[in-house]
Amino acid sequence: SKPFKLLMGTTCNLGWRESDDKERLWILDHNHPIMAGLNDRFIELEGEETYTEPFGIPDPDKLLLIGWYNGGEVFRSGCIWRRENGKIFYFQPGHETCKSFYNPYVQQIIKNAVHWAVPNEIGYDLDNTCPQYKTKVIDEFNA
Repeated sequence: SKPFKLLMGTTCNLGWRESDDKERLWILDHNHPIMAGLNDRFIELEGEETYTEPFGIPDPDKLLLIGWYNGGEVFRSGCIWRRENGKIFYFQPGHETCKSFYNPYVQQIIKNAVHWAVPNEIGYDLDNTCPQYKTKVIDEFNA
């Protein structure tokens, strides 16, 4: 997406194929707040679109999930970064034709990620920076 590419500063290109594969998401760090409440070693999702490396993103600050597909492909499926005063979580599962968003584990990860991303404190004056930044970002997204 344009916002993700802007935040990453890269092409974010990846390999993919429509496949209806099973994906196994291996949990790499059970102690991270985004993984709270997930006790299994992995999560299995049926009927996923397949994404493959190479994935044109900067090295994440932390890798939380690796996706493996029954076709043999692997993908960095859960990555986090800090950018200035913000936090970014990239989570791969889900597509408008897949049922992933109904999976309770996927819903838990999304819920945890929202709580994790909330800033502890605002480190800048919103009244002075947001209007100019918002205009710049909207112009770049529409380009």
